[in-house]
Amino acid sequence: MLIGSSRRLRVYAFAAPVDMRKGFDGLAALVREQLGHDPSNGALYLFVSRNRIRAKVLMWDGTGLCLYAKRLEEGRFAPLWGRQVDGEVTLSMSELALYLEGCQEVGRRQISPPEIDPNRQILGDLADTIEPCSTSKPSTIRGFCATSVAPTRPLTEFWSTASSS
Repeated sequence: MLIGSSRRLRVYAFAAPVDMRKGFDGLAALVREQLGHDPSNGALYLFVSRNRIRAKVLMWDGTGLCLYAKRLEEGRFAPLWGRQVDGEVTLSMSELALYLEGCQEVGRRQISPPEIDPNRQILGDLADTIEPCSTSKPSTIRGFCATSVAPTRPLTEFWSTASSS
């Protein structure tokens, strides 16, 4: 399944069993009323049946709602209800793909690393800052070079400087 590959794409799992007879409108109503989200916000919403054999993913593709449905022929989907925070479970796109393949670890622990804050400070043993530089410098990799000069800068500042040069 390739719905989207971006890590920025949000995936929310409904943290309770859902009647799989629900279609576009019924699932969109759950998103609005139970999760407090707008179903047309571009996020993906995962719903799982009580017996954990069926799952549906609701998403807005910019022109309308799309509904992906899956039925496992063997085994069951992992129970996600134990990881809930305010009625929802947040997953990464990688975790959603693994979940829909029947991976049991998705429900037990976080598999994907946490998202990196682009405003964090760049720190390291050898490179305290990363600066755009000419390709003639010996420590250059694709137009950027690492130096051991302080102070550090947030990544957002670095990328805005790098893209303007």
